Amino acid sequence: QVQLVESGGGLVQAGGSLRLSCTASVRPFDDYGAGWFRQSPGKEREFVAAIDWSGSTNYAGSVKGRFTISRDNAKNTVFLQMNGLKPEDTAVYYCALDSAGSSARLSNRYDHWGQGTQVTVSS
Repeated sequence: QVQLVESGGGLVQAGGSLRLSCTASVRPFDDYGAGWFRQSPGKEREFVAAIDWSGSTNYAGSVKGRFTISRDNAKNTVFLQMNGLKPEDTAVYYCALDSAGSSARLSNRYDHWGQGTQVTVSS
């Protein structure tokens, strides 16, 4: 059974930074694409960022230039560095893996999901 364990969420003031991590139990991790999504109360889950098997990245317009997705294949881990956080970034953040290796924006392309980690940005 594939497990994704997220960490790094928390409470931060507007303008601050957080780094989310997601470690997966899949092998070989290198073949998978990975994405981050988020969901706020009363809203649908939305795409944040993704990275494909080769390291090519894809970002939502609302986070481009502030967030950076990266991966460390040796550690089976994908990261989301979030800088310049805004109150509207407050959400539960989920990581996901795509066995096809893509950096898709659509959540239904992803096969495996983490449990989510809360990010709260105060104004």
